[in-house]
Amino acid sequence: MKNVTEVTTFVLKGFTDKLELQIILFFLFLTIYVFTLMGNLGLVALVIGDSRLHNPMYYFLSVLSSVDACYSSVITPNMLVDFMSKNKVISFLGCAAQMFLAVTFGTTECFLLAAMAYDRYVAIYNPLLYSVSMSPRVYVPLIIASYVGGILHASVHTVATFSLSFCASNEIRHVFCDIPPLLAISCSDTHTNQLLLFYFAGSIEITTILVVLISYGFIVLVILRMHSAEGRRKIFSTCGSHLTGVSIFHGTVLFMYVRPSSSYALDHDMIVSIFYTIVIPMLNPIIYSLRNKDVKDAMQKVFRKN
Repeated sequence: MKNVTEVTTFVLKGFTDKLELQIILFFLFLTIYVFTLMGNLGLVALVIGDSRLHNPMYYFLSVLSSVDACYSSVITPNMLVDFMSKNKVISFLGCAAQMFLAVTFGTTECFLLAAMAYDRYVAIYNPLLYSVSMSPRVYVPLIIASYVGGILHASVHTVATFSLSFCASNEIRHVFCDIPPLLAISCSDTHTNQLLLFYFAGSIEITTILVVLISYGFIVLVILRMHSAEGRRKIFSTCGSHLTGVSIFHGTVLFMYVRPSSSYALDHDMIVSIFYTIVIPMLNPIIYSLRNKDVKDAMQKVFRKN
């Protein structure tokens, strides 16, 4: 019988071994992380504190902001420590926990963006019935279902990935424990895992993108029937930010996970995954705030008080 030594720790190789570059990257990602927390947690506080923002649209936005803050916090602090450390080791269980949380928050964000598109459709297509159609009995289950979907999806991939054998190498060519780089170093047959990743991620992407497209299809019909230029401008202002956020997020996720395993290039994939796990959470508060009059008014009110 072949003697196999199982891996108990992993080494996150990251971007570079050059100290000068690591110091630059440390301060760059530290700045991004600080802005991410300030922007997202600030938006959550704004929604809680301003009664004008107490409606489902902003409740969804505050949940999205909390997810983004958590998503970035799963990855960035550990990455910052690794930049300043020679020992870039993460334990087997620590790696599994990081992957589980990253997939949970990433998938939850997919479902939330779809729920937000449906919310915009309800608000614009039939505004007089909005408070009834999007009551707490509707939006609270949508938020809970987004989290449950994220947890279930993460559970499938975490169990499937960490049931594999890692005996050839423990060096992960990445800054965090993501699925493709872990499959790349496994000495087991990963064909089933590749299929799970492709079909599960693909199904979630197709479903959530379809919800967004159908919702905005109905919104476009409303816009085409409108005679008021001011009404059209208001709808574009409200929905343009959401479409921007959806396009950026889904574009990077589709590139990362919904493609054949033969096309994986770990160095390029690392940059793309950094973009949707660290950069997009920083951009979302800017995208959703700059074109939103209610949020800007609430911010001005806070600044005037101070």
